[in-house]
Amino acid sequence: MSHRPFPGRRGVLRGSLAASAALTLPVGLGAAPAFARSGRPSADWGVQTGDVTTDSGLVWVRSDRPARMIVETSATESFRDPRRWHGPLLGPDTDLTGTTRLHGLPSGQQIHYRVLLADPDDPRRTGEPVTGTFRTVSRHRRDGVRFLWSGDLAGQGWGINPDRGGYRIYDAMAKLNPDFFLCSGDNIYADGPIAATQALPDGGTWRNVTTEEKAKVAQTLAEYRGNFRYNLLDDNLRRFNAQVPSIVQWDDHEVRNNWYPGEVIASSDTRYTEKSIDVLAARARRAFGEYFPLSTPRPGAKEGRVHRVLRQGPLLDVFVLDMRTYRDANSPDDQATDPQGILGREQLEWLKRELARSRAVWKVIAADMPIGLVVPDTTEGRPNFEAVAQGDPEAPLGRELQIAELLRFVKHRRITGTVWLTADVHHTSAQHYQPSRAAFTDFEPFWEFVSGPLNAGAFPASALDATFGPERVFVKAPTASNVSPAGGYQFFGEVDIDGGSGELTVRLREQDGTVLFTRTLQPGRVGQ
Repeated sequence: MSHRPFPGRRGVLRGSLAASAALTLPVGLGAAPAFARSGRPSADWGVQTGDVTTDSGLVWVRSDRPARMIVETSATESFRDPRRWHGPLLGPDTDLTGTTRLHGLPSGQQIHYRVLLADPDDPRRTGEPVTGTFRTVSRHRRDGVRFLWSGDLAGQGWGINPDRGGYRIYDAMAKLNPDFFLCSGDNIYADGPIAATQALPDGGTWRNVTTEEKAKVAQTLAEYRGNFRYNLLDDNLRRFNAQVPSIVQWDDHEVRNNWYPGEVIASSDTRYTEKSIDVLAARARRAFGEYFPLSTPRPGAKEGRVHRVLRQGPLLDVFVLDMRTYRDANSPDDQATDPQGILGREQLEWLKRELARSRAVWKVIAADMPIGLVVPDTTEGRPNFEAVAQGDPEAPLGRELQIAELLRFVKHRRITGTVWLTADVHHTSAQHYQPSRAAFTDFEPFWEFVSGPLNAGAFPASALDATFGPERVFVKAPTASNVSPAGGYQFFGEVDIDGGSGELTVRLREQDGTVLFTRTLQPGRVGQ
């Protein structure tokens, strides 16, 4: 492939991220990393970039006190003749977080940046700069595109374990030096408390870093914010964030397991005193927007929008879906009509419109839930379904009707190069969907690739629903439920688009980067 290496990237990470790497994990409840230069603002939680384009990018930081965010950029790691960007005032309204948009950047170039936090009353008093780097999207096809995806972090009570080196999977991903990382949801487990220890099947003990906010299910805005802060206590994740831009979506565990709009939590779940899911979701969405560099939603907005398209040059458009905010209620999902579906009518029409106007060689549909894998909703004993499929192999019903409409649209508009990527089910697999095997046949063949978890319990492979004719070509999953990260089964995926041939290669990888499965797809085809 013709994708160019990033000059000087390793050097800048070794040098400029030394301060970030040296941050120590807390030993008690509620502790945060310590930092030098007492009395000045400090960015103990590292930096992130996100939603990078050909000429722009978003830089994120959190301060330990009110501060003015300042970003400096340079073409070299020496920061000679830097360009300065004055960002927002970081205060309690956003939990001391802030994002600055950098614009007018050169295309396809390595950007070195550093974030300074200044005392609002004395701009001369600044904390230690925190540095990072990212590459803007190239306008030239020859440069290719390479990115990673996964999801599901700190689930089922498996949190940051210093005995195992924390979230080690992020170091394996960083070594591949991707253009960006697509996080496919469940960035936190707001409904999953993390205790100091968990017993392992072999008689050993898993030891977690703990915080006050992670000791119970999240309900308040402060508790949701604390869930996002928890992951940033991990050295590996902070180093990764400073090196690799992100494209982030959300799913259920950012709020509560299997939630849907309008849901009222049963009185039997005494963990929750706030029973309205809509109230909880609004708080979670605000914290989500505060803790990631997203082009949408805006922190504090009443209606933050997660779904968006990120154009990554002539080879790739990424369509980020929100399969949570606009869905109908979880149910047996066997209704003959379902206008709301899992996307909602407005988002479905947006997706069809954006797919039709896309001129990219490849259209990656980033779905936070799988299409043909059956995901039951057993919350409070209800015999309902959580994703699209419901196990009935016949003609589409329920939420399948909306997916059938989309697949039919792709076929009849002859939209080429669609590939589905997802996470959620805590194993890795590759499914090929073929009309000749399906009950619904008015679509062209397509692939769906599944990865994750990043650091969470692993689960057996989900059953397949034959409505769209899936064949599971590859799967790796445990036979037991909730296998800890110590037992393996932690995964991420890689997508590598060659700048010369335009071929798209998917590799499903294990935690250490070992390749488990590879599939290469050809460009310019409606289905394959």
